Amino acid sequence: MMHPISRRRALQGAGAGALALFMSSVAPPLAARAQASLRAIYHMTPPSGWLCDPQRPVVTNGAYQLYYLHSDQNNGHGGWDHATTSDGVAFTHHGAVLPLQPNFPVWSGSAVVDTANTAGFGAGAVIALATQPTGGIRKYQEQYLYWSTDGGFTFAALPDPVIVNTDGRTATTPAEIENAEWFRDPKIHWDAARGEWVCVIGRARYAAFYTSHNLRDWEWTSNFDYPNHALGGIECPDLFEMTAGDGTRHWVLGASMDAYGVGLPMTYAYWMGTWNGEEFIAHDLIPQWLDWGWDWYGAVTWPSIEAPATRRLAIGWMNNWKYAARDVPTDASDGYNGQNSIVRELRLERQSGGWYSLLSSPVAALSNYVTATTALPNQTVNGGFVLPWNGRAYELELDIAWDAATNVGVSVGRSANGARHTNIGKYGADLYVDRAPSDLGGFSLAPYTRAAAPIDAAARSVHLRIFVDTQSVEVFVNGGHTVLSQQVHFAEGDTGISFYSDGGPATFTGITIREFGGVN
Repeated sequence: MMHPISRRRALQGAGAGALALFMSSVAPPLAARAQASLRAIYHMTPPSGWLCDPQRPVVTNGAYQLYYLHSDQNNGHGGWDHATTSDGVAFTHHGAVLPLQPNFPVWSGSAVVDTANTAGFGAGAVIALATQPTGGIRKYQEQYLYWSTDGGFTFAALPDPVIVNTDGRTATTPAEIENAEWFRDPKIHWDAARGEWVCVIGRARYAAFYTSHNLRDWEWTSNFDYPNHALGGIECPDLFEMTAGDGTRHWVLGASMDAYGVGLPMTYAYWMGTWNGEEFIAHDLIPQWLDWGWDWYGAVTWPSIEAPATRRLAIGWMNNWKYAARDVPTDASDGYNGQNSIVRELRLERQSGGWYSLLSSPVAALSNYVTATTALPNQTVNGGFVLPWNGRAYELELDIAWDAATNVGVSVGRSANGARHTNIGKYGADLYVDRAPSDLGGFSLAPYTRAAAPIDAAARSVHLRIFVDTQSVEVFVNGGHTVLSQQVHFAEGDTGISFYSDGGPATFTGITIREFGGVN
């Protein structure tokens, strides 16, 4: 699944108050940056090398077994590495579990616990299906089976694919070959109502569904074909059933998609609908989005141990194929490239218009890693205000209210002279995160700098939970109705916070800063 794809338009703009505080800057030299660690404090990072897609965790021995794509080279061929966590915050790394074979990389897939021994490897065996290009030929992307009898720590493999890419075997025209070269990322789950396994596979313009009674022999049942192909192809598809807050049950089909060309995110899209054992029927063919930032791709969700029917957890790769295959500051400072987002708790709620949406909250266990809490007095700002506080890894929670102001927000990662910063604010019908002023020389993310999510243009207040780490910002808006996730290349001294309001005063209340430390 390692290839370049694209994303939505970049929006720019900062108000006069912000510009008065923050000027352009010259990045510190690489040698100076390389002397200090930039490793994330409370996000999962690889010990070394290049991290890519997370794989949906399974639970064995009371812990979540998380696998992720890993390579010794940035955007290089690799396999699955393994990490465990009991709370979704602190991870223990165990190294390669599905290693790279000669000319045979292991791409994304999923694992399940075969409680009833349907596959014949023993009750409780961990079974993984993963995409591999047979013979190293791209149009022969096929699904291979691995199994583990020690809780997911070591695996053996069947020699032949269990889901063959029949399109690839017959493709000759350019259109047929293009379609055949997109047959990836199998996601499997047990359908208890029908006593069978279900697998969804990402295709170039649709999702393909298969069923099986033993995880070895699969039968195609249907395709889910969305009419707006400008949304991009399906990667890392996700099919699950969930109980909403009002007690009703709903099916969700999610996928990582590239809708850049039509002004929508390149993150996790999802449709609400029904699964009848053969096909997914969407209630609305226009998808919703679980994240509006630049960096929440290849995301996976899974049921929480505590409340599997009503709560799912989710984690995403904080990167984007527009710029993923490049060096980043942590290559030089710490010898790794890439991180996963914080784990989220998802809940399903009915909205006032009658539809259902997934809402996101930071995993509750994060609170166990708070090392200090600072409450600051309310502030009325007309222009700019610098907080008397500095830090590298924290949550900032606050409310902002205004009347006539046109552009209000918060700047994080502020350098001592105010030249560097990342802006999080509301302007018109946009709730934006603009990382352009945090660009480093040689590591610029331009033009993919400002991400924006829709918000009511008439809104005159907003609640924000802003999670800042050494190389990222994640913003949860209004109780998790909207989230924006961005990697940001903060330099070592980018530790300040300031507020801004243009066109009139704004009031900043409930200002609470929670510092994190010593997680991984």
